[in-house]
Parts: sequence; C-alpha cells; structure tokens
Amino acid sequence: MSAISINKEHLKLILEDAKTSSESIVKETVLAANEDNTHMQMIVEKAAEKTQKSAKSQPSAMQIKITDFFKAVIPPVFGILMFLGIWTLLSHQQPILPGPISTWHSAVELFSHPFHQNSLDDQGIGWNILSSLQRVAFGFGLAALVGIPLGFMIGRYEFMSSMTAPVISILRPVSPLAWLPLGLLVMGAAGPAAIWVIFISSIWPMVINTAVGVSKVPQDYMNVAKVLNLSEWKIITKISFPYVLPYMMTGVRLSIGIAWLVIVAAEMLNGGAGIGFWLWDEYNASNYEHIIIAIFVVGIIGLLLELGLSMLAKRFAYE
Repeated sequence: MSAISINKEHLKLILEDAKTSSESIVKETVLAANEDNTHMQMIVEKAAEKTQKSAKSQPSAMQIKITDFFKAVIPPVFGILMFLGIWTLLSHQQPILPGPISTWHSAVELFSHPFHQNSLDDQGIGWNILSSLQRVAFGFGLAALVGIPLGFMIGRYEFMSSMTAPVISILRPVSPLAWLPLGLLVMGAAGPAAIWVIFISSIWPMVINTAVGVSKVPQDYMNVAKVLNLSEWKIITKISFPYVLPYMMTGVRLSIGIAWLVIVAAEMLNGGAGIGFWLWDEYNASNYEHIIIAIFVVGIIGLLLELGLSMLAKRFAYE
C-alpha cells in the first residue's frame, strides 16, 4: 500500500470524524437552543400568569371609591356613637343630666318655632342666634378694619414694630371678660360693651399674623420695587398683599373663633337678647335640655363660620 493511499484513507477518516463531530455539535446546539426556548417560554408564561393574577388582585375604581367612602365615614360615625354612649352612661349616673333622647325631643320642639316672639325675654332661639351674630359681625368687622392695616404698618416699618411691641405684649394676654367692666363703664350699655369686648379680643390675631406675613416678604421683591420706583400703594397691593394673604387669613380664622367664643360669655354676663343670655336664662329656668342644645348650637355655628372663612381663603388664594 502506497503512502498516498494511506494518506487518502487517513484524510477520509479525519473528514468523517469531523463531519460526525460537527453533526453532534449542531445537534447539541439545536438541543440547547430548544431548551433555552422552552425555558424562555416558561418564564414568559409565568410572567403572564403573574400579570394576570396582579390584574385580578387590583381593586376596581368602584371598589376604591367604596373603600375611600368607608374610610371617611366610619371613624366619624364611630366617634359620634362613642360620644352618645358616654353621654347616655353619664345621664344614667346623674339623673339631673338630660340624655340624648330627651334632648333630641326638646330640640325638635324648640326648632319647630325658632322665631316666635312674645317679649324681649321670651323669644325664639332663632332671634337670639341672629342677635349674637349681629354683635359678632360688628365687633369682628371693626377689628378687621383696624387690625389688618395696623398689621401691615407694623410689619412694613421697623419703627412701628418697635413702638407697638410693648403695648401689644401687655394687652394681648388680658382675658376677654376683663374688658367687659371697662366697656360698661365707658359705653353705659350692654350691647355696645359686648361689641367692644369682641373688638379688643379678636383684633390681636389679625394684627400679629398680618405683621408676620409682611415681615416675611422676600427682600428681593422689595429691591425690585425700589428699582422700578413703585409707590407705597403699589408695593402693598401688588407685592405685599398676595404674599401676606395666607398669613392674614390665618389671623382672620383665629379671630372669628375668639369673637364667637367671647360673645357667649359676654351675653351671659350682660343679659338682653343673644344665645349667651338665652343659655343662662334657660339654666335659671331649669330647662337643662336647652342648655345642651345651646352648647351644640354654639359649636355648630362656630364650625360653620370657620369653614366659611376657609373656603373664602381658598377662593382668593394666590398660587
């Protein structure tokens, strides 16, 4: 056998081995690719299943609204029921204290004729509420007319701030009812004295909050106003007022709460028409259900006044 034939046979064997090995490699590659495809398909299927499960588990818009409704309603209802339960328990412990049911029946009877009027001392609760609101409007309005401009001046000028600081520091902590004898002495009548007490008690939050707001106006704004040579009126209306409005409205809200708080106490001491006088008169007449009704009326009106001012503040808020 020649060397050439041997080499041919050897070369043939090598080619066959290479072909066999390449085929096996291709098969292995195909098998691996199939396994990878199968694995990827399984991963995709699992991901799709998870997506479907998460989509099914997510609440619908209606479920979210129902959940939010119960979250908003359940706690207040529970608090009211707990309050009524404690009130009922106390009324059983103290028989002189009216319970919720007897108070409700008395309120229904009372508000069935809220505006009857037999005399100044015998008139419906509606007239007494209106009398109190009228005094609050006068006293609070005067406090706003004086307090807000005064707060602007105190916050705008350092001299005014230094001049008024000791006076405000001394007069602000004085109890509202401490001003009542002075009002009776100077004005000589219960109605004007009550308005005076409301004025002097409710002015301080508006003065202080307005002054703080004016003092916090950024200095860059004031520098721009100087460069533009703006007048003092334009500085107040175009720069200070929009910036100070949130502070001012906070003072107004605090003041209206103080005004409504003070009028009840002032009317209890002064007499005449008003929710405070009516409350004291019902106590003297031993109408204890009416005392509790008056307490709820005072609280509800105070809440409505604060909510009204909050809505007003949002309506005129500068964003």
